[in-house]
Amino acid sequence: MAHIAIDARIINSTTGRYVERLLTYLQEIDHTNVYSVLVRAKDENFWKPTAHNFMIKIAEFDNYSIAEQTGFYRFLKKLNPDLVHFAMPQQPVLFKGKKVTTFHDFTLIKTYNSDKNWFVFHAKQQIGKSVFKKVATESNHIITPSKFTKEELLNFIAIDEEKITVIYESTDVQQGASKTYKLPYKKYLLYVGQQSDYKNIKRLGDAHQKILQMYPDLALVLVGKKNASALANEAYFAKNEYKNILFTDFVEDAQLNWLYTHATAYVFPSLMEGFGLPGLEAMGHGIPVISSNATCLPEIYGKAAYYFEPTNTDDIARAIIEVLGNEKLRQKLSINGYQQIKKYSWKKMAEQTLKIYENVLKS
Repeated sequence: MAHIAIDARIINSTTGRYVERLLTYLQEIDHTNVYSVLVRAKDENFWKPTAHNFMIKIAEFDNYSIAEQTGFYRFLKKLNPDLVHFAMPQQPVLFKGKKVTTFHDFTLIKTYNSDKNWFVFHAKQQIGKSVFKKVATESNHIITPSKFTKEELLNFIAIDEEKITVIYESTDVQQGASKTYKLPYKKYLLYVGQQSDYKNIKRLGDAHQKILQMYPDLALVLVGKKNASALANEAYFAKNEYKNILFTDFVEDAQLNWLYTHATAYVFPSLMEGFGLPGLEAMGHGIPVISSNATCLPEIYGKAAYYFEPTNTDDIARAIIEVLGNEKLRQKLSINGYQQIKKYSWKKMAEQTLKIYENVLKS
């Protein structure tokens, strides 16, 4: 029996879905090892263990902060686990115990979000680069969610390829009841998620306006909290007097189900992803997915998406128009989507991760 700590401080975030699913399925398959699940105080009740060998512990330390490097380091030394799984690269660089680290993507060090303070963001980037290199070198094992991210890591720093394992993530198709979301449009393209600059929403809006020349009643519905990034996009569209674009703000799951099932297509214009979970979620609802061909997305979506070059607004519009105008293509994408999501399993992800824990503990 070993004591394993899982750094789940990101659990209540977009990337945190990975941690929550990992914990949920680890509970099902591992009744031997003892787990300390480390979360922020605000998330103490976000995920509640049902197994006796899982315990929540508060680790109130900001990412990329001095407190993370000092206070979290002392916290871990006192906790004295046999192994720590850091679910993100940010961690105390002085920690010398056995550790597994998940590198999801390289957006922190390769992108800039214009809604952030320029100086603070770039300072974090420089800190992030140093932390990433040290963590990649000193981790006993590294997990990436795609072959693309693995290659990104190997290009970033020369480390032993054998200590990196690609473990694909998965998706959950929401089977709950749908609740009508009242829209002033009958046909719409759907996007769900964050709207940071690298998500490429402004170009999607530009492309949508070109499509209106052929499909004047087609809307673009953008689902997600109206944070600074979303408000900046909304202001851009308003300034340019764009039509038929709706920002929903946060919507409950039942309404999101309705929006998915009634959408004409799902469009994912992102410039950089480590796995690309949103497109798989759309496939699970049976709607055709039209996607950027950047980074890992063709690897994850395969033949279940119709691709475009995300920096070319005309090409985004071209792909969408071709899908809208071809019913057989839409049906094929829908069928392929159902088949594609069967390749991924959260339980398998947890089983593969547990195997890595066991190997590192034996080493």
